[in-house]
Amino acid sequence: MLAALDALRRLSDGGQDRSLDFLAMAPAAGPLATALTAAGIAHIPFECRDQAGKRRAPAELLLELDSLVRAQGIELLHANSLSMARLTGAAAVRLPIPTTGHLRDMVRLSAAAVADLNRNRRLIAVSHATRQFHVGQGVASDRLTTLYNGVDLERFAPRPMTGWLKRELGLPVEAFLIATIGQIGLRKGQDTLAAAAALIGPVTPQAHFLIIGERYSEKDESVDYERRIFESFHSAGLNDRVHRLGYRHDMERVLPEIDLIVHPARQEPLGRVLLEAAACGKPIVATDVGGTSEILRDAANARLVAPGMPRQLADAVLELIRQRSLRATFGAAARRAVEERFAIGIASRKLKDFWLEILSKSAGSAAN
Repeated sequence: MLAALDALRRLSDGGQDRSLDFLAMAPAAGPLATALTAAGIAHIPFECRDQAGKRRAPAELLLELDSLVRAQGIELLHANSLSMARLTGAAAVRLPIPTTGHLRDMVRLSAAAVADLNRNRRLIAVSHATRQFHVGQGVASDRLTTLYNGVDLERFAPRPMTGWLKRELGLPVEAFLIATIGQIGLRKGQDTLAAAAALIGPVTPQAHFLIIGERYSEKDESVDYERRIFESFHSAGLNDRVHRLGYRHDMERVLPEIDLIVHPARQEPLGRVLLEAAACGKPIVATDVGGTSEILRDAANARLVAPGMPRQLADAVLELIRQRSLRATFGAAARRAVEERFAIGIASRKLKDFWLEILSKSAGSAAN
């Protein structure tokens, strides 16, 4: 979303588009506040949690939201996540403006959550798969539109490997870097990659496995899941060939240094990681779940396999390790796919048209 807003803001600054002005409501400090400032997007504080980190009562949030909307003269209120779309939906009954929201997750919803979402004027799903999932739960189909996320094709672009990442990790030049990127958790399927690595490692001694991302949940099952992943690498004798990079802010630099991206997710609404990797022209092995097949096509620009199947995953990875020309073919075709359908300019324009249509209808209703 931030990239799309920044693209629209830059068009406006260039005199090409003055249709929309943006004001963000977000926490006063933190990475998002910093990014908003860097993008030149106006920002007013709105905190969903108190100073002790406890979530504030919905009634309190609704009162503050109502006050901010009226004080700032806001004409449309958009929620950038499913949880915030519940809040804007609940607020819609008292607000004099239309509310909209983004559904970026595929999670089971209560009847109360569905009712809240359906009070928004319109909703955006990030993929057809995400839309279908939520319609199946009772989200109103006539309010739910699919709009794909976009990727900055200048920031994420094919670049020659320089070897800096191998040097940073102390690896030889002949090392083959296989990376999985994402929050460490069951949905992302890093355990499937660990099991596949036990099959890949013995036959490809040059293969090294990069785990990029962090675990944020402190639940016992999440802690145990992370522990089991690295126990699997240890049991396979791959301790010196698995590397934890944590969360990286420089993925546009990291991705060009990777030989192969593996995305073993069990669920994926529309993978930002896949868009960025494809934009960098990287060969990809991914599971055929959620919206992934709306980005990639098996045998055309990637290898898609079933989720939770280490043998299938290992076979696809080994095929691409052994066939350099196929890696190049898939990478180039993936780049073309995102250029055609997922460029940030395309995404931002469609988002703008979505909002302008709602504002136009809202103005027409007010006039009548």
